[in-house]
Amino acid sequence: MKEELMKQRKSLSVCFILILFLSSCAKEERKEQQELWPTEGWTTSTPEEQGVDEALLSDLDAKFASGDYGYIDGFLIVRNGYLVYEKSYDHDYAKIRAEFGNNPILDRQDNLEFNYYHPDYHPFYQGTKLHTLQSATKSVASTVIGIAIGRNEIPGVDVKVLGYFKDHDVQNVDERKKRMTLEDLLTMRPGFEWYENLPLEDPDNSCTQLEKAEDWIGFTINHPMEFEPGTVFEYCSGASQLLSAITKQATGMHADEYAEKYLFQPLGITQYHWKKTPKGFADTEGGLYLAARDLAKLGYLFLKDGIWEGKRILPEGWIQSAVHPHVADTAPDNDRVNTAYGYQWWLLPLDDQSQEYVFAAMGFGGQYLMVSPKSNLIAVFNGWNIFDIPRLPELEIVSEYLAKIVQTGKAR
Repeated sequence: MKEELMKQRKSLSVCFILILFLSSCAKEERKEQQELWPTEGWTTSTPEEQGVDEALLSDLDAKFASGDYGYIDGFLIVRNGYLVYEKSYDHDYAKIRAEFGNNPILDRQDNLEFNYYHPDYHPFYQGTKLHTLQSATKSVASTVIGIAIGRNEIPGVDVKVLGYFKDHDVQNVDERKKRMTLEDLLTMRPGFEWYENLPLEDPDNSCTQLEKAEDWIGFTINHPMEFEPGTVFEYCSGASQLLSAITKQATGMHADEYAEKYLFQPLGITQYHWKKTPKGFADTEGGLYLAARDLAKLGYLFLKDGIWEGKRILPEGWIQSAVHPHVADTAPDNDRVNTAYGYQWWLLPLDDQSQEYVFAAMGFGGQYLMVSPKSNLIAVFNGWNIFDIPRLPELEIVSEYLAKIVQTGKAR
């Protein structure tokens, strides 16, 4: 799964460039505006009124519709609290899957929800508008942890995690594993010996093994240690899955139930699907399905510092910690990738000099929630580029095209 995310950050990057230039071209001055809360639904506005160049977005829409960028299912843009642009595209995934060819691993029938090539579950949940978020789920799981900390059900990110697994006969315990903290899990630095940097269909991929296991929690927490926790970034979906067990142990509620009560309901999110592991835990490494408009609400919550309709949902300071570059460079050996990492959020630098970021939830196949505080803007992109087709163009190809989407002087 890590390899697939690396590919997305290199080539499925039109989303990043869009937000990057929407941010960098916006004036910092903003006029006073009416406080908008999209609990019952987003208020709409025209792109022009909110300082977005509709012609350029329409051109991008035409390219998406033509298939130039693969299988894009839809995208939307929210600026200044208004939904200013939204498009969707239809694809016959059953036909696409049939034409893709046979593969014993991809054709497995034991658990169809985790066969990503099966059109009954991917990318939409059984004919609804609920779209798979894949690893963008991790950012929601992190947010659930933040809420539990704010409610004093978890003492903080410095808590040692082994205490939450007393019901498990934890193996390969050494002093390093004893020192593992919740923050180590949130920042993808648990120290496990973990191999997710392999193709999804490779049976040695640790994430593939996780999703085939009967006990996802035990599979992960029993892994031997390779590094001192908190020292080495290694993309580890198992670390995200442990958040599900910690939530259940700390609150008495499964992560999906807790999210529904303390996150979804306040935000007006009434429709969702969250996959379960064989042991009944919420799949917090990649199992959430949401409609694009509802995913955008999570971005709006973060723009509003964790407050919704005057009520604090996330504890004060959580947003700043969640989107802080705890990992300054997730790929120090790759000059073309300079993303940082927070608490299950990717951080995309605006430029080489700035300390400002666009922060993003990203998932396999082209799932993006991207938030730019600098330009008061949110974008959601959904796609399903998992088949052997041309990918989105490289950063340098699309940068000039997208540089003028925000019109000068229209930021608020």
